[in-house]
Amino acid sequence: LKQRLDGILAELMEREGFDMWIVAAREYNEDPVIMTFLPEPAMSARRRTILVFHRQSDGTVERLTLDRYGHGEYYESGWNPDEEEQFECLARVVQEREPNVIGLNVSDTYAFADGLTHAEHERIVSALGNAYGERIKSAERLVVGWLERRIEPELIVYPAIIALGHTIIAQAFSDQTVQPGITTTDDIVWWMRQKMLDLGLNAWFQPTVDIQASDQPATPIGQKPDEQRKLILPGDLLHCDMGFTYLGLATDQQQLAYVLQPGETDAPAGLQQGLAEGNRVQDILLEAMQPGRTGNAVLKETLDVAAEEGIDTMVYTHPIGYHGHAAGPTIGLWDRQEGVPGKGDYELFNDTCYSIELCVTTSVPEWEGQKVRIGLEEEAALTENGMLWLSGRQEDLPLISADRIGLEQVV
Repeated sequence: LKQRLDGILAELMEREGFDMWIVAAREYNEDPVIMTFLPEPAMSARRRTILVFHRQSDGTVERLTLDRYGHGEYYESGWNPDEEEQFECLARVVQEREPNVIGLNVSDTYAFADGLTHAEHERIVSALGNAYGERIKSAERLVVGWLERRIEPELIVYPAIIALGHTIIAQAFSDQTVQPGITTTDDIVWWMRQKMLDLGLNAWFQPTVDIQASDQPATPIGQKPDEQRKLILPGDLLHCDMGFTYLGLATDQQQLAYVLQPGETDAPAGLQQGLAEGNRVQDILLEAMQPGRTGNAVLKETLDVAAEEGIDTMVYTHPIGYHGHAAGPTIGLWDRQEGVPGKGDYELFNDTCYSIELCVTTSVPEWEGQKVRIGLEEEAALTENGMLWLSGRQEDLPLISADRIGLEQVV
């Protein structure tokens, strides 16, 4: 946190044109941003916490906290409760510094930037008065910039966090965990939750595991499964979606595995071709993700190139970092392949991370031409060297054996 405050805050405030940024929240009704500013072991605002960031003439940022308890070296205490009320102090701090542009966390587009409650907004505006109230501007882009930017120590540790997710999925989709004819998709879901809990990881959504097979087509995205089979059998294509947070950073991964039928030694070629097409769309997307381009521009280019190559795809890639569906440019939604107004109009910057989430639909000859959806999701970082996978991607289908429990008797 200290490195982030010292290293990137001044740059972001200058880039977005703010002289002052006020972040305020009350205990148990925290602004989504304020917890990223409070050092451990702070777990909430205390009564009311007001942070004031003032960009000074020398380019540095003065950091003040207007609360009763302080935060050590991270912020200078700017309020003495024995001498003035809290909002009187805020008014004085603002008047003494004469900022021309003041940022508050209000936004129609980003929930992350809309954390200032209505009552707190009214009190701040009232305390500042008309003269300074007219200088208030939405801090939307400043919030997004702060949340999306990854500094070097975060980029160093992130790959190991992503790799941990890969390890959990590999064990979940293996002979250690899956006994065809006995294990269900719900069993794997709760195994994942328990594994994350055992490792001290916080799941930020409930994992999912689903089946596609020659007798079970994919459920359309956005629809609830209609009595889909949950018992795992030979010949099934398994798909999972899993994510957790660790050291303040989130993961979000989708991978696949195939359950061998007796006598098989590999997955059907049609499924392997579908995975290869998914990898190709990942390549197209990463090539399009360049600094300065908007999410909508990246989406359009990716879909256009994929269409030229005859690949049936949907792209719904999102930023990742402090949150799973994090702040930054949205690159498609499954129900908005024409572009996403607002969030899709935000541009890409270096030192930001993304869940490269997409799917392709392909016909599988071995399943009598049945359509199969290949859903993939892996983390990558946009750096000065381009887009880089944080911990690789899935390029092969793991194989789960059906032989070890005499499956022909079970079925």
